[in-house]
Amino acid sequence: MQESDENTILIGIDEAGVGPLLGPLVISATAFSIPRQLLKADLWQKFSDSVRKSKKSLAGRILITDSKKALGAKTSANPKKHLEKAVLASLLSLGKTPATTKQLLSELFPNCLPRLNNYDWYGKNLDCKLRHNADEISICSQAFADSMAKNQTSMLLMKSVCLDVAYYNEMIEKVRNKSTVIFSALCGLIYDILKNIKNQNYQFVIDRQGGRTKYTQPLRKMFPEMSLKVITEEKNISSYELTDSQRTIRLHFLVKADSKQLPVSLASMVSKFVRELLMDCINRYFTSQCDGLKPTAGYWTDGTRFVEELNSRAGHIEYDRNRLIRSR
Repeated sequence: MQESDENTILIGIDEAGVGPLLGPLVISATAFSIPRQLLKADLWQKFSDSVRKSKKSLAGRILITDSKKALGAKTSANPKKHLEKAVLASLLSLGKTPATTKQLLSELFPNCLPRLNNYDWYGKNLDCKLRHNADEISICSQAFADSMAKNQTSMLLMKSVCLDVAYYNEMIEKVRNKSTVIFSALCGLIYDILKNIKNQNYQFVIDRQGGRTKYTQPLRKMFPEMSLKVITEEKNISSYELTDSQRTIRLHFLVKADSKQLPVSLASMVSKFVRELLMDCINRYFTSQCDGLKPTAGYWTDGTRFVEELNSRAGHIEYDRNRLIRSR
């Protein structure tokens, strides 16, 4: 994928599922070609014809916000409707029209699918149809594309990395450090973006987790052939510039980036949507074989409840603990 050097490539990256006991950890990226003068602009305001940051006054627009705010109540008819609408409308602007969970995953991270096929609870459950209204998605996608075009902006890419539980546990066993596993997956995603989008200038905005403020050492390992400059290392943001003869890459690790930068918010929604779909597969598989077993979102307390209930009430269900339960 080739892009003009006149624009900067703005990439937002965020994850879903760092803390849970059950289910995958998903890291996603969205990439936009954007005029340099808009890099510090409020893209929600620039794209206000087609997007909103809150559920108020949506009026057919796409909700792009922190995924935790986008997810509806579990008791609603379709709690994932805003996640689904944002993800599918954005993918349609890229010419992608997945109709099932498997097709969606094939667009976002095809290399991970062979691993998921080794799980009893994914398998056929990945063939479940997505619950979208095709006409609504088409209208919203066109409005979003029009807003971007009016601002000389275009969406270039939407990609994810899925750390399924068995793979995650394998990586933890090798390096004995959760943050290293996550950062390595993040680096793989960054490399993939740089390989697929050729340009002179890149700006990565990455939602920062935890209290870490210094990234010099891992970035030197990641880009040993490039010159590294520390722009700032503060409480709420750590920024770096990498340069070589062909390109300049700026990386900003920003606290609460998913509420401050539209590309990060959209990446947050992609990660959350994928994780929710895969948790649906887990719940569907086990609850269909055990009457009265309540579904789980996989977070630590309720995930522990789910496993204990599964063991006490459904001893007839055989499962590989290393594929269901994270080691840390």
